[in-house]
Amino acid sequence: MAKNVRILHCPPEAVFDVFRDGWLYTTWVVGASRMRAEDPEWPAVGSRIHHSFGVWPITIDDTTTVQRWDPPQAMTIQPRGWPLGEARVELTVEEHRNGCKVTIREDPVAGPGALVPGFLMQPAIWVRNRETLRRLGWVAAGRAGRD
Repeated sequence: MAKNVRILHCPPEAVFDVFRDGWLYTTWVVGASRMRAEDPEWPAVGSRIHHSFGVWPITIDDTTTVQRWDPPQAMTIQPRGWPLGEARVELTVEEHRNGCKVTIREDPVAGPGALVPGFLMQPAIWVRNRETLRRLGWVAAGRAGRD
């Protein structure tokens, strides 16, 4: 399982404010290219956002489903990206003297991506999620009115 940790300069509630707004998904998730819809119940467990990934004109429409919603400590989602497959993404948030510490853990759970050996897949996920956390930090701090 790929694991990234980053200190964000905002309170945990600001991070969950970003998570709560499914329309912001494509601003912080690397690879997600556009939003198409958000279930009215988002981010309740079982609700989904409908997004696309890829770069125009080659985009694929898919969804992400909430598996756990426990603000302001944790959210687990299962993004789909077929034909590549599906992943389980756990995001945990802890208070920190400089704001909050966010940890993201991701593991492919279905489809061809789950068949790729971890020593090949995990470094690519780690690099992508490094940028994902950086973007999340900018969006959350910006919405919270901080640098």
